[in-house]
Amino acid sequence: MAKTYDPNNVFARILRGEIPCKKVMETEHALAFHDINPQAPTHILVIPKGAYVDMDDFSARATEAEIAGLFRAVGEVARGAGAAEPGYRILSNCGEDANQEVPHLHIHVFAGRRLGPMITKG
Repeated sequence: MAKTYDPNNVFARILRGEIPCKKVMETEHALAFHDINPQAPTHILVIPKGAYVDMDDFSARATEAEIAGLFRAVGEVARGAGAAEPGYRILSNCGEDANQEVPHLHIHVFAGRRLGPMITKG
């Protein structure tokens, strides 16, 4: 079943400049900005500039340049935040069971403290 992209989701609106963000970096294919509700001392979101619902949609439809551009941006953001050496976590929720809240692919970069177990049982 094809997923429908909502062009009025909050990240699409940020990309269009309708909603401000605290920008960390911007490239041809990606935008990175601080999360407004941080879950770690460093919590940055990296989003593709293309209209992709989630990682499944992105991995199926994005160009090689978009894929490389997004993942290079994630690494650049982590290095720029000083997180590469002590360590960081990246997370992208995909779909309802993963608790994806915004229907635009976004990758969380968490750092700045020990992050604990990957997920909790339950």
